[in-house]
Amino acid sequence: MTSSTATRMLAPVGTAGNLFAFGLDVGRQLFRRPFQTREFIQQAWFIASVTIIPTALVAIPFGAVIALQVGGLIKQFGAQSFTGSASVLAVVQQAGPIATALLIAGAGGSAIAADLGARKIREELDAMMVLGIDPIQRLVVPRVLACMLVAVFLNGMVSVVGVSGGYVFNVVLQDGTPGAYLASFTALAQLPDLWIGMVKALVFGLIAAIVACYKGMNAKGGPKGVGDAVNESVVITFLLLFVVNFVLSTIYLQLVPPKTG
Repeated sequence: MTSSTATRMLAPVGTAGNLFAFGLDVGRQLFRRPFQTREFIQQAWFIASVTIIPTALVAIPFGAVIALQVGGLIKQFGAQSFTGSASVLAVVQQAGPIATALLIAGAGGSAIAADLGARKIREELDAMMVLGIDPIQRLVVPRVLACMLVAVFLNGMVSVVGVSGGYVFNVVLQDGTPGAYLASFTALAQLPDLWIGMVKALVFGLIAAIVACYKGMNAKGGPKGVGDAVNESVVITFLLLFVVNFVLSTIYLQLVPPKTG
C-alpha cells in the first residue's frame, strides 16, 4: 500500500476528527460575550423563511402516507381504533424530526455553507482574524443557535400538520371515525414521546448547522470549491442524521417503557 493510498483511506478519519474539534470550539464559544443578537435574529428569520413552506408541504404527505400505511395494517387485525395513536407515535417520534432535519440541512444548511464558503474564498474570514475577531464567535455561533431554534419550531409544525393530514386521510379514505381517531391519541402515546421529538429536532439542528459551518469555513479552490462544500455538507448531514436518529431512538426505547393500551 503506497503512502498516497493510505492518506486517502485515512482522510475521512481526519475529517471526522476535525469536525468534532470544530464542534467543541463552537460549544466553547457559546458562552463567550458579547452575544451577536442581531446576527442571531437575522439568521433565524432567514432559515425560517426558506424552510417553513417546504416543510409544511412535506409534512402533509408524510402524515398521509403514515396514516394510510398504518391504518391498512391495523385494519387487518381489526384494531382500527388504534390508528390515531399509532400515527401520532410515528409522526411525533420519527417523521417530524427527520422531515425537519432534512429541510434544515437541505435549505438552511446549504445556504449557510455557501455564505461562509464565499466569505472564505474572498478571504473575509482571514481578515476578521487579523482584526482580532473570532469568526466562530461572530458568525458560527449565531447560525448554530438559529438552526436549533428554528428546528424545534418546525418540528412542532410538522407534528401538527402531519397528524392533521393523517386524520383527514384516515377519515376520508379509510372510513375511520373522527372520534375514535382523536380518542386513541392517549391510548399508546405519552408525553415523553413529544419530548423525544423535540430533543431530536434540537440535536438535528445542531448537527446540520455545525456541518454546514465547518464545510463552508474550510472551502477551497474558488467558486467550484464552494459548490463542493455545499454538496458535501448536505450529504454528510444526511448520513449523520440517520445514525444519530437510530442512537437516540434506541436510548429512548430503553429508558422510557412503552405505554400499554
